[in-house]
Amino acid sequence: MRVLKNIAILFLLLAGSVNLFAQIEEVGEPDPERLGIDAAQQKLRTVSVDKFEDAGFWRASMPHDQGVVTIRTLPGGPLDKEPLEGEEELGLDLPDKNVLGVKMEFFRRGGHQLTVYPARPLPVEGISKMVSVWVVGRNSPHVLKLLIRDQFGNRGEVTMGRLNFTGWKKMVATIPPNVKQRDYHYSNKQGIKIEGFKLELDPSETYGTYYVYFDGLRATTDLFGEESRDVDDMADNW
Repeated sequence: MRVLKNIAILFLLLAGSVNLFAQIEEVGEPDPERLGIDAAQQKLRTVSVDKFEDAGFWRASMPHDQGVVTIRTLPGGPLDKEPLEGEEELGLDLPDKNVLGVKMEFFRRGGHQLTVYPARPLPVEGISKMVSVWVVGRNSPHVLKLLIRDQFGNRGEVTMGRLNFTGWKKMVATIPPNVKQRDYHYSNKQGIKIEGFKLELDPSETYGTYYVYFDGLRATTDLFGEESRDVDDMADNW
């Protein structure tokens, strides 16, 4: 009987470990339906915010005593990046052949920061659930953060992760529910604006030259409020 009991316990442990591994394998990109502001009805869509086709629309800055930063438009892009559904049908299949390259040449080591930002903040229609961007991180310990502005102009940042990988990787930032994106008292203001990215540089790696590349800035957003509006409904923008 004791042997049978031990076998039964071992079987239960193995079954539990199988379930545990199954859960681990299922963990991947966040489910946007379970993120951010809860709503009874949602109509989620992934939209293109910027394709980084023209470096003239972007800026990069770091303190002058820390180093020199240069940005360029370069041909290329991640092979794993899939086209957005519906873009071609809507006539929005704009060119997507380039990436944004950023080069940093350091003067000295230190806890430096780099900011990459558009000429104007990029508005995202609807209620944003998450924002993604493809990045080449060059296997560095530097941290990438997303800079956003809420419905009332309050600025904030969301950590996207470390750049400790080689080649292209899709990095994702989930927009916290405490970011104010909708208030019926101010119906003419809604959603977030993307103000760019911040790199918090590891002091041990701030020497020589460092390169980072960006492509495919996208947002998964809830457009139920926009698409469900009646055609004869009045616009509160006067």
